[in-house]
Amino acid sequence: MNYRKLWISLGLVIIISFAILGYYGGRIYQVMPPIPDKVITEDGTLVMTGQDIKDGQNVWQSIGGQELGSIWGHGAYVAPDWNADWLHREALFILNKWSHSVFGGSYDNLNDEQKAQLRARLIKEMRTNTYNETTKELVISKDRLDAFQYLSSYYSGLFMDDPAFEELRDHYAIPRDTIKTQERMDKLNAFLFWSTWATVTNRPGEDISYTHNWPNEELVGNRPTGELIIWSVISFVMLLAGIGALAWYFAVQRHKEPHLDEVYPEKDPLLGLSPTPSMKATLKYFWVVALLVVFQVGLGAVTAHYAVEGSGFYGIPIQKWLPYSVARTWHTQLGILWIATAWLATGLYMAPAVSGYEPKGQRALVNFLFVCLLIIVVGSMAGQWMGVFQKFDNQTNFWFGHQGYEYVDLGRFWQIFLTVGLFLWLFLMVRALMPAFQKSKNDRHLLAMFLMAATAIPLFYIPGLLWGQHTHLAMAEYWRWWIVHLWVEGFFEVFATVVIAFLFTRMGLLRTSTATASVLFSTVIFLFGGIIGTFHHLYFSGTPLGVIAFGATFSALEVVPLVLIGFEAYENLTMTRTKDWVKEYKYPIYCFVSVAFWNLVGAGLFGFFINPPIALYYMQGLNTTPLHGHTALFGVYGMLGIGLMLFCLKGLTGQKHWKTKLLGFSFWSINIGLALMALLSLLPVGLLQTWASFEHGMWYARSAEFLQQDIVQIFHWLRVVGDTIFAIGILCLGWFILGLKTGKSLIEKNEIKSNATH
Repeated sequence: MNYRKLWISLGLVIIISFAILGYYGGRIYQVMPPIPDKVITEDGTLVMTGQDIKDGQNVWQSIGGQELGSIWGHGAYVAPDWNADWLHREALFILNKWSHSVFGGSYDNLNDEQKAQLRARLIKEMRTNTYNETTKELVISKDRLDAFQYLSSYYSGLFMDDPAFEELRDHYAIPRDTIKTQERMDKLNAFLFWSTWATVTNRPGEDISYTHNWPNEELVGNRPTGELIIWSVISFVMLLAGIGALAWYFAVQRHKEPHLDEVYPEKDPLLGLSPTPSMKATLKYFWVVALLVVFQVGLGAVTAHYAVEGSGFYGIPIQKWLPYSVARTWHTQLGILWIATAWLATGLYMAPAVSGYEPKGQRALVNFLFVCLLIIVVGSMAGQWMGVFQKFDNQTNFWFGHQGYEYVDLGRFWQIFLTVGLFLWLFLMVRALMPAFQKSKNDRHLLAMFLMAATAIPLFYIPGLLWGQHTHLAMAEYWRWWIVHLWVEGFFEVFATVVIAFLFTRMGLLRTSTATASVLFSTVIFLFGGIIGTFHHLYFSGTPLGVIAFGATFSALEVVPLVLIGFEAYENLTMTRTKDWVKEYKYPIYCFVSVAFWNLVGAGLFGFFINPPIALYYMQGLNTTPLHGHTALFGVYGMLGIGLMLFCLKGLTGQKHWKTKLLGFSFWSINIGLALMALLSLLPVGLLQTWASFEHGMWYARSAEFLQQDIVQIFHWLRVVGDTIFAIGILCLGWFILGLKTGKSLIEKNEIKSNATH
C-alpha cells in the first residue's frame, strides 16, 4: 500500500471526524434541556431554584452518581433508573388523584374508556412545555406540585432512614442514611424532578421530549419515534455495505500482493536484547498490574453479589464499610487503571528497546512516575470512599471525592494529577524514541504512528477536565464519552496495535513494510467509524437528532473491520508454529488471539446488539450493557494488557525459560470463565429485561419487582459459575507472575533438557 495515501487518508478521517464531533458538541449546548432559574406553581409559589437543581446534581454525584442506579439510562444496574422510576410513579400518582376526583375510585378499577380519557389528559399535562425562555421560569400545575411533594417524601424515606423502606433498600443495595440531612435530600429531589421533566416534556415546537421520548412509558406517550426506526434500518444497511466493501477491497489487495515466502529467524532475536536500567524499572509496574487485577476481580465478585444480597456478602454486613456504590466505583476504575498501567509500562519498556538508546535520568523518571501513579490510585480511591460516606461538602467532593460519572469517578485534583503524569510519560517516550528516527529510515512511518498514538493518550484525557462542578448533565456526558470511547476504546487501541507491530517486527515474524501498511490501514478504518461512533452513547442524553443519525451510521461502521478479525487471529496463531523458539511466546501470542476473538464477539456482536437506536431505546441501562462491557473491556483491552505484560516480562527474564503449565491453565480459565459469565448470566438477564422493557416499560425492567423474581435470581446466581472459573484464572496469573520473582515459574538449568525432551 502507498504510505503517502494512507497518511493523507488518516489525516482526512481525523480532521473531518473531529469537525463533526465538535460541531455537534456545540449543537448539544444549544438544544440541551434548560435548567430554569425558578420552578414555580401557577399561583407563583416557589418550588425550587435552578441552584437547587445544580446542587442536587452534586449531591447525586457525591453518593456515587452513576454507580448507584442510573440517570438518562447511564449508570449501574441494581438500583432503578431514577428517571424511569420517578416518571412512572408521578404518572400513577396523578392518574389516581384524577381518578378519585372524577370517578370516585382508583385508576386500576376504571374501565378502558375511562382510563383512556385520563391518559389523554395526563399526556397533555406532562408533555406540554411550560418553560418560559424569557423569564427562565418553569411553571407547573397544582397536580404536579402534589406529585412532586409525594415523590419527595418517597425518595427521602428511601435514601434516608425510614424503616418502611428497609426491604426495598436491600433490593437496591442502598445503605440506610445514604443521604444524611434533609437539606441535601431536598436538593437531590430537585435534580431528580428536573432530569425526569426533561424525559417527558416536548422540545419547543416538536412532538418529542428532550431525550427523544426515552424512557419508554406508555402512560405519558413516551414511545419510540420514527427517526429511531429509520436510522436503525440505515445502520443495518451501512453495516452490510461496509462489510461488502471491505471484503472486496481485502480480496483485491491480497490478489495484488506478491506471494513471498516468509523467512523466519532460526533463533530468538530478542534474546540478545539487554534490558536497560529504565526497562528494568518497569518491572514494578507489572507487579502492581498483577496486584490490581486480582483486587479488581475480587471487587467484581462483591459487586455482582449485591444483585442477590443487597446489604452484605454471604451474611457479612460489608455494606457498612464497602457499600455497593464504592465497590462498583473501585471495580470499574481499577479496570481502567490496571489496563492503562500495563500499556503505559509496555511503552516505557519498548521505547529504549526500539531505539537502542537510554536517555540520561530515564530510570529515575520512570521510578518517579511509578510513585505518582501509586499516589493517584490510593488517593482517588480514598477520596471516593469519603465522598460516598458524605465526609465532604459539594465543592470538596468535586475536587477530591467522587465525581459520580462512570469510569471517570475520580475527583478533579486526581484527574489533573493523572493528566500531568500522562504528559510526563509522553516526555519519557519521546526522548527515548527520537534517536530511532535518525538510525533507521525503514521504521520511520511505524515510529511516527507510535509517537502519534503516544501523544494522543495524554492529549485525549484532557476532555475529562472540560466539565466543571455545575456543568449541565448533557455536556458532562458529551465530554465523558470522549474519555470512555475515544481515549479508552480509541487511541489506546491504536497505541497497542503499533506496539504489537513493533514486537512482531523485532522478533522477525513480520516485515516492517507489511506491519507499517497494516497499522496505517487498520487505524484509518477503525477511526473512520470509531470517532463519530462516540455518538451512539448519546442518543438519549438531551441531544439533537443529528447525534442519532451520525451515531447510528458510524457505530455500525465500527463493526465492519471486526468482520475480518479472524484473519488476524489465524495469523497470530500461525506465528506460534513457525519456529521452536516462538513457542516461548505462545501464551503472550495466545492473548492476542483471544483479543481478536473478543473483539469480534464482545465489541462486535454484543456491541452492535445494543447500538442501533431502536435497540438501545429498549436496552439502555439493562444487563445487555455489562454483557458488552465485560466482554469488550476485559476480553479486548484486558487480554491485550495481559499479553503486552507477558511479552515484557519475557524480555525482563532474559534467557530463562518459563514453566507455562500454570500460565496455560490461567489463560483458558480466564477466557472460559468470561464466556460463561456472559452466556449463563448477563445475556439471559439482559434478554429478560429487554422483554420486560418492551412489554411494560423501562421502569419495570429495572424495578425490584422484576429483578427479584425467582427466574432472574437464578440467572444471577448462575454467574457464580463463570465468575469462579474466571477468578481462579486471575489468581493463577497473579501466582505465575509472583513465581517469576521467586523463581517458582522459571525452569532451572537442569530441568531444561528433560522439559524439552518431554
